[in-house]
Amino acid sequence: MLQKFNPKNEHIKVYINGQLLPRAEAKVSVFDSVVQGGDAVWEGIRVYDGRIFALDHHLERLQNSAHALAFQDIPSNETVKQAIFQTLEANNMKDGVHIRLTLTRGKKITSGMDPRLNQFGSTLIVLAEWKSPVYPPSITLITSSIRRNSPMSLDSKIHHNNLLNNILAKIEANHANADAGILLDKDGFVSEANGVNLFIVKKGIVYTPHADSCLPGITRKIIIEICKNNAISIQEKNLSMTEFYTADEVFTTGTMGELTKVASIDGRKIVNKSSIERLAEINTYFKAMTQQAGQKLPF
Repeated sequence: MLQKFNPKNEHIKVYINGQLLPRAEAKVSVFDSVVQGGDAVWEGIRVYDGRIFALDHHLERLQNSAHALAFQDIPSNETVKQAIFQTLEANNMKDGVHIRLTLTRGKKITSGMDPRLNQFGSTLIVLAEWKSPVYPPSITLITSSIRRNSPMSLDSKIHHNNLLNNILAKIEANHANADAGILLDKDGFVSEANGVNLFIVKKGIVYTPHADSCLPGITRKIIIEICKNNAISIQEKNLSMTEFYTADEVFTTGTMGELTKVASIDGRKIVNKSSIERLAEINTYFKAMTQQAGQKLPF
């Protein structure tokens, strides 16, 4: 499941603090906090048919994450929106686009961890690429030995750029020839995969892990709302790996991959013993939303 380079992205323009720069010239300082300590927050956002999907949800999470990390000079939502619009218009992008939106604590006057060294304001980066959902129709998972950070260590409610936890789980998945690794919480219950949230279906009921240790993803939230609005029974609960192995359906959710069927976990095939196919039903509702909802582009 290695992503491939899209030649259409060779000459894209990237927004950095008010400037639109060619890809080859889009750089931040070696003194920027994202380089010094992964001290930044980010969002992944998709553009469908002239609309930016769930933009307000993403901007709210960006603001909350930056506030939780005590960033100074956080740009307003309107400023961020205009930066996104400028970037998309400069690249003539209206569909089939993924945006990596990053806000760092900014540049430091000298190396060090003390945020008081950040005296230049935050750094806003808008990287928009031509990128379809990255997952194939179905994927395989393994259980990673890496545990998801609990709020006692580093709260996953902060959508931060310190992603070594996720990367280590992905490395394990790569070595096992799987597409992603499942991270458990400190008690051994399923939390999430290294880049996506997880759902199972058993006898027509949809279940997803509590968002105690995992990131409560935007797509995850939308799927929960779709189920509630369409009389599909859904529950958040602690889920063990055995419940995943024996589920009728397992699927992942996330901006990069949308909704994706899981074919097997740790070598156990996921066999649907029910005539109900909830994933297909939910995905139909989700696809309709992506074409109808969201911030309409002003150009």
